[in-house]
Amino acid sequence: MDSTSDDEFVVLELRNPSSISGELLQSEISISTLEIGNSNLPLILNSEIVKINANRNRLIQQSSYFRCLFGGSFSESSLNCVSIQWHLETVINILRFIDGYPLTYTSNNFLPILEGTLFFGVETLLLDLEAWFREITSQLVSFQNYARAILHKIFEKQLCEALLVWLESNGDSLECSSSNFGDFYNDILKKVRICLLPLDFIAGKRGNRYFSKVADERISTIFDLMKHPLLCQLNVFRDDEFDSFRVRLTKYSERIDLAGCAQITFAFLVSSLLPSSSNMDTRLEKKMKQYLIDLERLNGDRYLIPQESLPTQSFEAVCEIDISKCPRLDLNVFIKCIHMSFPSLRILKASHCVHFKMTTLSYLVQKCPWINEVDLTVDISPVLPLQVSIISASTEEYQDFYDASYKMFKEGSLLSNISKLTLEGRTEITDLDLLNISVLSGSLSYLNLEGCTSVTDVGISKLICKCMNLSSLLVSDTYFGRDSILALCSDSPFFIGFPGVHPDRKYSCTLAFRLQQLHIGGCKSIEQTSLLQLMCHTYLLKSLSLRDTPLVDNGLYNFLGSSLESLDVSETMVSVTALAHIIKQNPGLKVLKARGCRNFCHSESDFEKSKSNHKDLLHSGGSDGEELYDELCRTCILKEMEFGWGFSPFSLDKLRPSIRTLKALIVGLGASLGHHALTILPEICPLLETLVLNFQVISDNIMRNIMSSLKHLRVLGLCCCLGYLSSLSFQINVPSLRTLRLERVTPWMTNADLINLTRNCLNLHELSLSGCELLDSDSQQIISSGWPGLTSIHLEDCGRVTSEGVTSLLDCKAIEDLSLRHNGQGIPMNFIADAASKLPLLRTVALDLCDASEGGFESPDNAGRFFLSTVKIASCQSQRCAFELQNLGSGRRSMHKESIVVEWNSKEQRTTFVKERL
Repeated sequence: MDSTSDDEFVVLELRNPSSISGELLQSEISISTLEIGNSNLPLILNSEIVKINANRNRLIQQSSYFRCLFGGSFSESSLNCVSIQWHLETVINILRFIDGYPLTYTSNNFLPILEGTLFFGVETLLLDLEAWFREITSQLVSFQNYARAILHKIFEKQLCEALLVWLESNGDSLECSSSNFGDFYNDILKKVRICLLPLDFIAGKRGNRYFSKVADERISTIFDLMKHPLLCQLNVFRDDEFDSFRVRLTKYSERIDLAGCAQITFAFLVSSLLPSSSNMDTRLEKKMKQYLIDLERLNGDRYLIPQESLPTQSFEAVCEIDISKCPRLDLNVFIKCIHMSFPSLRILKASHCVHFKMTTLSYLVQKCPWINEVDLTVDISPVLPLQVSIISASTEEYQDFYDASYKMFKEGSLLSNISKLTLEGRTEITDLDLLNISVLSGSLSYLNLEGCTSVTDVGISKLICKCMNLSSLLVSDTYFGRDSILALCSDSPFFIGFPGVHPDRKYSCTLAFRLQQLHIGGCKSIEQTSLLQLMCHTYLLKSLSLRDTPLVDNGLYNFLGSSLESLDVSETMVSVTALAHIIKQNPGLKVLKARGCRNFCHSESDFEKSKSNHKDLLHSGGSDGEELYDELCRTCILKEMEFGWGFSPFSLDKLRPSIRTLKALIVGLGASLGHHALTILPEICPLLETLVLNFQVISDNIMRNIMSSLKHLRVLGLCCCLGYLSSLSFQINVPSLRTLRLERVTPWMTNADLINLTRNCLNLHELSLSGCELLDSDSQQIISSGWPGLTSIHLEDCGRVTSEGVTSLLDCKAIEDLSLRHNGQGIPMNFIADAASKLPLLRTVALDLCDASEGGFESPDNAGRFFLSTVKIASCQSQRCAFELQNLGSGRRSMHKESIVVEWNSKEQRTTFVKERL
């Protein structure tokens, strides 16, 4: 060891928990880290006290625990001897690793070392453990995957994955040794109830050589069900089909996950609750079939369906059901099923089920008052009244919203136990509904109304006044404003003497003081004065979104809380200095979003100078920026970060200590990372899962390094980046990638390049390409065969992709979001209804009129839209006045002018004309 001063060493005093047993050989032993690799470990472990002389600097470099301990303001920071109480052998192993000695891992010591590694924050040891675990599990992949499948909540999906992995690993050898191998693996896959798999999973596995035939058969079954629902439901009860449609339920089942199963109907679910086919007599089968026929014939109020005395079983352990994106499931009948068979259900998730009405929620509360969490999320409308210019709008109701069950609910004054309610995107929600919600649940603590554009500020304020238990309020992109802020900031006698209230704190008797989550991003009706008042009252917040509000520095200075974990100040007028102030008092910050903050380019003094000197001074690493980064590095370990203006190569390098475990990085307009910073990005942030670069200078070397080094990368977005990329950038296999957005960065892309992309990014779920002008109609087949499981496809300005119509893209049966714009004039007039009928989960479609082969597009009615909820059609041809000269404007580039947006919710169809292209 090199000669160093005494100040660089510290004595770690480790106390052995086994000393209480009195079986130790000696009371104390002293060693150095030099001796720790060669010492007699049994002798050390049999000592009551072990004193280790360790290098202080090495501990600080390798461990976040020791970095905080010796670099902080703790009393121990300046001591030469520090006591540590932890499992002795684990600490010894960790210290050996820190000092450079290799460790031997076993099934017995792996978990203790992992636990100690997480506690002491030794990142390099964590990576070493991960590498060992991957190696050892790869040898036991079949057994491990099968065991995980048995225990996993999504049994069918995990079982199928496990069997396919096994077949891929052993298929070649078995095929050589067996002439009937095809029958063999088909028999194996029959163990999976494939009719209960999510559609995107089935579609995504169509490229698997063992699964492709089965997948095609089951997709065909799904579409038969859509065309002939009653016939298929009756066929469920055939002896040879009955068990293959049953959800695997036992008395130990805690969760049922059917999300994305477009084929699921009430018949599938109820078959899982009945006795097995061998125990079902002819009388019961006939009764069940008649029940299904009656359901199919009912066109009126389905709440009036009589309760059938079917011998369904009860599964008391089930506490959560997820039926999100199940368009074929009749929710009213399903609630009866819940009432009969799941008495312990607490969580119901039904996101993207547009047909779930507020009356259905009322009925749910009546039948199952014990449920405490409901998620009814739908897509947020692209037509946000405060953010777009509306030319005209009309609505057409297609059902009676005020039905018998709604009256019964109002008269019944039933109080439910719902504490968490998510209504995100529900444009049919009105102030009256909010009033009923406040009556419905006095225990409401979490409420998400983001994107609910039909409720007013007054309606939200009245709800707030009624819900005194609110701790999370998410109202982004609504009319939340002055009245709602007054309701949050008003003193309430309810909180006087309430447990947890701080009587010495100002405003502690207001609801705002108790909030832990507040999202008001995009609420344009908020006044600056009201916002300053709100910030003064909030204290316990952990998550705060002020995106695109009139926030200025005083708002952040008025905030006195110290518990923030997530902060979004994007598109506001705050400065670097104010942000540094709030970071300083919130050391637990993990998520920081600050894109579009133009004031980050100027310090306050620079801004004053710019007014007198008539010039702007670009801030690139000045004192204010340094203050911000110093505070982040001193206090925060970030997981997500978004920056734009003022973000420079200096910024990334300065932030190294705080972003070493970063999972998501989005770099926006105004940032300038530079070649060197992007080159070392994988080294600085090796755990990145999401990386989005807008308007950055990139190259092949940068992209190849990113794609080869970031092993966990799931989302990659490149938008309007400068520099030059070639096909070399995408010749690296990235199996973890799920989302790829290449927007205005690959104009050279050909069909051959697209084929190469499908081979190296095998597992994509979302694809967005724009500006790829060399693509043609054959590109559709490449996309659909290369990525059959895509759920989102955005193609814009991609040559002639749609010049001969849209056929092959519709083979991606799991598509939920489809945008085709400026790709060739060949899309037929009936395309929207045709796509909706062929894609069971399709929710949003975006088209341009210039691509219409017959001059326009037909909009489907409510009955013919299937699962579709939003259609956007943009016009990009400027109109001429009657007296305009014939050749006026000839040769000019056509401009986008307006959009028509058609939306369906549970209540009505809305048609809106806006000036913008949406």
